[in-house]
Amino acid sequence: MKKSPISPSHTSKTGSNFAIDGQGLHPRLLLLMSVTTGVVVANNYYNQPLLGLMAKDFGISELQISSIPMLTQIGYAFGLFFIVPLGDKLKRKKLILADFAFIIIALIGMALSRSPFQLKLFSFMIGFTAVIAQLLVPMAAQLATDDIRGSAIGTVMSGLLMGILASRTLSGYVGAHMGWQAIYYFAAGMIFLLFFCLVRYLPEIRPDFEGSYPKLLKSIITQFRSQAGLRLASFRGALDFACFSVFWTTIVFLLEGAPFHMGSDVAGAMGLVGIAGAVVASYVGKQSDRVSKNKLIMIGILIVLLSWVVLGFSGSSMVGLIIGAFLLDWGVQSVHITNQAIIFQGNPTARNRINTVYMVWYFIGGSLGTSIGGAIWFYTGWTGTAISGVILSLIMLVLHLIGSRRLALAAGN
Repeated sequence: MKKSPISPSHTSKTGSNFAIDGQGLHPRLLLLMSVTTGVVVANNYYNQPLLGLMAKDFGISELQISSIPMLTQIGYAFGLFFIVPLGDKLKRKKLILADFAFIIIALIGMALSRSPFQLKLFSFMIGFTAVIAQLLVPMAAQLATDDIRGSAIGTVMSGLLMGILASRTLSGYVGAHMGWQAIYYFAAGMIFLLFFCLVRYLPEIRPDFEGSYPKLLKSIITQFRSQAGLRLASFRGALDFACFSVFWTTIVFLLEGAPFHMGSDVAGAMGLVGIAGAVVASYVGKQSDRVSKNKLIMIGILIVLLSWVVLGFSGSSMVGLIIGAFLLDWGVQSVHITNQAIIFQGNPTARNRINTVYMVWYFIGGSLGTSIGGAIWFYTGWTGTAISGVILSLIMLVLHLIGSRRLALAAGN
């Protein structure tokens, strides 16, 4: 069996012995990595149920406040490009722990913001520093043996998805009862506690890239240009996350108005529905080790398309919105998990850079979806928002069909 690339000095540094077990990645380490991804990535999404409260607090419009989640996603894309590739060059554990300090600064700065400019600045910083999850996903893929790699990715991604979706429920409730700033103080405290768990239990992995930092960044572009499958997964992922972001940017505005007249706590509670969808999607990671990945992606895209049709007819129905939200998260996360299982096949020494390419495009798509959702909601309301979701889903479907066919023809040649 292939050995996992863990530093021989790991045990003496951490006092831990559960880096791996006889079957590869130890379940307790996998759980820690999953929890870490969820807690860190949640920072990106606390703002979405709170947009209405922030807009009222700073006296700005819904269109103006919609730039807050967009800037967080843009910051995340920048962090992916400039920080995540360092996981192939520097010791990953030290990189992760150093970044935690900047996460805490960004979160406290957000809570202390006293102007829309400061709010936007720290929103960008939160996104820029919250890329730890994208160091841990390829780390899990690297530590796992070939026969459980898809399952390991699915487990860590489940933690990430739970963090994304539970963050909305938590921040919506806290915002409604304690003000929107409180959630950021709470998040900083969680990051502080998690830091000590990682110091003790996270293993160190030897870096594989020995060139300079500029060469490292240049190699990211090389990965994108040289791998047609990575390009297809990246574009597909961008549209996938755009579909997701359109909904979660605008649902809070829909629920605040007629006929619902509900607060941020109810808007955040929609995240519980998304968690159910994420739980279902987590099984996709396990299936990707045995079933055709193209088939799994096709099913996921069709579920996303169906979800937007349901949502389009549910502008005044809470039951319809719940069903649509469940389907949307199920489909979106199924496509995303399968995409990552595809791009992590082979080339283990460049997994961080490969993941960087994919996730940069993924969050470019997310920021595009946020921007589209905010603008279309402002000018056309829910019907236009749902139509934009359907259009994005159809574009993703056509791209997948054409791209996968070209890949199959190229492989045949």
